[in-house]
Amino acid sequence: MANNKSKKKIDKPTVNFYWIYAVIAVILLSLTFLQPDGGIRKTTQKEFVQKMLKDNDVERVDLIDHKIAQVTIKKESLEKDFYKKKFPEKESLIGGASKNGPHFQFQVLNAENFSKNLVLWGDEYGINYDAYETNKMGQEIFSWLIFFGIMLAIWMFIMRRVTGGGMGGGSQIFNIGKSKAKMFGEKGESTNTTFKDVAGLEGAKEEIKEIVDFLKSPEKYTELGAKIPKGALLVGPPGTGKTLLAKAVAGEAKVPFFSLSGSDFVEMFVGVGASRVRDLFRQAKEKAPSIIFIDEIDAIGRARGKNAQMGSNDERENTLNQLLTEMDSFGTNSGVIILAATNRADVLDSALLRAGRFDRQIYADMPDLNERRAIFDVHLKPIKVVDDLDVDFLAKQTPGFSGADIANLCNEAALIAARKKKKVIEKQEFLDAVDRIVGGLEKKNKIITKKEKHAIAIHEAGHATVSWMLEYASPLVKVTIVPRGQSLGAAWYLPEERQLTTTEQILDEMCAALGGRAAELITFNKISTGALSDLEKVTKQANAMVSIYGLSDKIGNVSYYNMGDGFTKPFSEKTAALMDDEVKKITDIQYQRAIDILTKHQPEMNLLADKLLEKEVIFKEDLIAIFGERKFEEDEKVEIASTSEAIEKETTNVESIKENTASTED
Repeated sequence: MANNKSKKKIDKPTVNFYWIYAVIAVILLSLTFLQPDGGIRKTTQKEFVQKMLKDNDVERVDLIDHKIAQVTIKKESLEKDFYKKKFPEKESLIGGASKNGPHFQFQVLNAENFSKNLVLWGDEYGINYDAYETNKMGQEIFSWLIFFGIMLAIWMFIMRRVTGGGMGGGSQIFNIGKSKAKMFGEKGESTNTTFKDVAGLEGAKEEIKEIVDFLKSPEKYTELGAKIPKGALLVGPPGTGKTLLAKAVAGEAKVPFFSLSGSDFVEMFVGVGASRVRDLFRQAKEKAPSIIFIDEIDAIGRARGKNAQMGSNDERENTLNQLLTEMDSFGTNSGVIILAATNRADVLDSALLRAGRFDRQIYADMPDLNERRAIFDVHLKPIKVVDDLDVDFLAKQTPGFSGADIANLCNEAALIAARKKKKVIEKQEFLDAVDRIVGGLEKKNKIITKKEKHAIAIHEAGHATVSWMLEYASPLVKVTIVPRGQSLGAAWYLPEERQLTTTEQILDEMCAALGGRAAELITFNKISTGALSDLEKVTKQANAMVSIYGLSDKIGNVSYYNMGDGFTKPFSEKTAALMDDEVKKITDIQYQRAIDILTKHQPEMNLLADKLLEKEVIFKEDLIAIFGERKFEEDEKVEIASTSEAIEKETTNVESIKENTASTED
């Protein structure tokens, strides 16, 4: 019974006061602007004189404000047909204003003459009459007061919505300058995220853990004279786990954690951003030791003076100035540390990044093979997978994937398995999810002619053949001519994870990318528009070689990376023309190189294209059956084997030296 009572109490609907306000407003408007006439009918002065007076039907006449005459008809006269037609509703004749009067009203043409006639009509017809003035001025003032009151209530309601109603103190119009930060920890909410939920980013986690340790036991550092850092900036590409790392800090730290976005400071009112910064730091100091986390700090931290249109009165600049002031104003041992995250560190103001403000920058890079394996372990826990799932294989198949991409991959695999009505997720679902994310959704029902399909097969076979014959091209995984997304066909590669790239590696990748167009040329003696994405990739790589990495002999060891203001180039027109010539020369050489390779291996390429037309999807094993093992991979195996033999020999030599040394000492 107690449970039922409590349930009824919870389900009881709450009163919405806005409906009450609306009803009151409607009533006031009705009383003010919709004044009822009590059933009074309009007539004319002529009809009043020639019909009502002459028939002796008038009982009383009231002259109001020297403008309106209201006429009351005798009760017995209301039974005449003339008046019954005027009042067809029976309800209006039984009680109410229509029976007791007044019944008619009309506009007086000349008030002075009408007043004189009233006296004469009173003597002649025995009617009662009177003249009085209403308090119009008071009614108008009252009406305007109600009108302005309603407008003020509507304006305040709108401002509550604009300034974020329902956010506590910030929901009131007079509290618009209050901080919108959400507090976690110390009687606040919990993020339910800890460092165990953050896979990879081991270096970043170590630095973040150290910051949390600063706040938990500051005396360990201050006893040695160390100063607690004021701020740490999390920098890295999107999806690498910067915000997740901050959530883990909020979950791990036993101190108040204030979290908000950089856009929360930006408001339509001047001075609001600076006011919110002041209020945020005031709250943090009161709760010290504490942590402030500002996500996407580039919303307010952009370099000042770059926007000529807005000038020095830009609200964003005022907010940034206040943030810089607050970071300098509190002492180093006040127990307030600022964390911020951005993927646009290049646009931040230099004053924000100097020592004493954001003392350290923590870089969250794209995960490598081992980190991807750890990230998979985290995201595979909540989903049902087969027991013998090869996590190492999945990590190898996802180079360049961020933590967010891997989380999305696991979710996509679960969706695909559910679509197939499977009880557990197998390896194939993960491979299908990779294809879905990288290439897009399969479009098997797309209308493609046989001629076009043959051209697509030749194009993809050209890519596969050239990449198989080049030493530094990425190893092929599979080739398909099934349309995905905007592409009509695709070749999947497994790029080598390296930190440095040589000229030969870039040139081999360019040559492999141009293999599709070269295959079309030597097969059909004409080219198509299917190589658009290949040309874009090759052009970007050639431009990077010439203008960024200094890999062109004619241009030399110079780099124009991230130079100029977007309108003027940091080099002369002569240099620009020379760079264009170099880019074209590089692409032409690699295109001819691809043609030469395919001409030499044209029979194998045609055989591969026929197999593509037959199966639509082929794998590395099919290429081995046609071309044989890649000789470069065999060379690598031989090199690895010889290296291991050399290590064994070296170990044997070291052991023999130790034995000789021991015998000498004896």
